[in-house]
Amino acid sequence: MTNIETIGKGKIHLLAGMDLAGKNLAGAELADADLSQANLSGANLTGANLQRAILRANLRGADLSGADLRGADLRNADLRGASFANALVQGASFGGAFLTGAAIGNLDLTGVDLRGADLRGANLARAILQQADLSNANLSGADLSGADLEEAILNGAVLRGANLTGANLLCAAIEQTVWDGALLDRACLQGTPLSP
Repeated sequence: MTNIETIGKGKIHLLAGMDLAGKNLAGAELADADLSQANLSGANLTGANLQRAILRANLRGADLSGADLRGADLRNADLRGASFANALVQGASFGGAFLTGAAIGNLDLTGVDLRGADLRGANLARAILQQADLSNANLSGADLSGADLEEAILNGAVLRGANLTGANLLCAAIEQTVWDGALLDRACLQGTPLSP
């Protein structure tokens, strides 16, 4: 088995398919690493450098707090219940990712690709989602209270029962978006077809 300390120092970049479940990789240097199909469920990746890493992996319940995920490929990753407190995610791709119950509130997700992502019940409170692409994403029951969705693309997204209280949807694209039971109290809807 590969030594965790060696991995953490960035000496190994091909980690595809490895079982790293529950491992302590806090502060690991994994920029540009290939972690596709790896098992990182429950892993501690706090403060890890994962810039441009391929993370199409099992990250269920992983702690990514303070991690640098800029430019990372997280498409179709299992991120259910993962924590992203203070993580850097600019330029990351979460297309088709499973983010059910993930804690991603207060993050700057400006322009991030979340197309087709499963965000049911996710905490996105006060997240900055300006110009983010949430086309066909499932946001049923998600907490988007106070979120900034200015110019976000929500075409075909499902927001059934989502909490958008005080959210900014200024000029957001909302064609064929499902709003059944969504809370829109004090939401800014200017420039959208929902504008009063």
